[in-house]
Amino acid sequence: MSTLDSKASEVGNGIVADNTNWSFGGSTVNHFGDHIRQSVPFYDAGHDLVCELSDFFVKDSSICYELGSSLGELSLKLADRHTHRNHVQWIGLDREHDMVDQANRLKTTESVSFLCEDCCKYPYEKSDFIVAYYTVQFIEPRDRQELITRLYNALNWGGALVLFEKVRGPDARFQDIATMLYTEFKLKNQFTPDEIIGKSRSLKGVLEPFSTQGNLDLLTRAGFTDVMTVMKYICFEGFLAIK
Repeated sequence: MSTLDSKASEVGNGIVADNTNWSFGGSTVNHFGDHIRQSVPFYDAGHDLVCELSDFFVKDSSICYELGSSLGELSLKLADRHTHRNHVQWIGLDREHDMVDQANRLKTTESVSFLCEDCCKYPYEKSDFIVAYYTVQFIEPRDRQELITRLYNALNWGGALVLFEKVRGPDARFQDIATMLYTEFKLKNQFTPDEIIGKSRSLKGVLEPFSTQGNLDLLTRAGFTDVMTVMKYICFEGFLAIK
């Protein structure tokens, strides 16, 4: 992901961008936690739900992955939840060195590893549980099917992929409604109009959401037949896919 150049300036926990691309590296690391909670509805509730879902799939000696682990918060919560399990490995993958470095500084257990790797190319071992929490939406659309297929192949039979994504509306009318509701959400969370517009401009060509059906199609083509929506709020949706 591209780095914000010097024309982008921080305002509070938001970004005002002048035709620059959003990045998860550099200074973003310093305010990422606050910014993402202002931007994504029920961000922490989603973490809690992922942890609860993991109870159905994580076993002794499981290998588990988080794609786009950023500061490692979710991976560490998952590891803490399963300390009663023996020899579970939690592997967080992120392409941003700054995020990985900070995550490794914050980690408190050797059962978690944070690696600076491209999740589209990483050689996955057989896994029981894989999480992509608002990550695939930042991957080039041309690469997504191959990634989801690789994750399907990496899972053990009965293992699960938990996929949270920002989603587009099924048609123009619903998309307009979702966009307006989400804008109102950000205004209530103290983003200024300039910040909202600046963030939208910085995400052009970086964040490319698919519709609910588009994500379901990715999962189906990969081989998943058992898929359920586990969380939905306006244009944010979590899917549980079981192999």
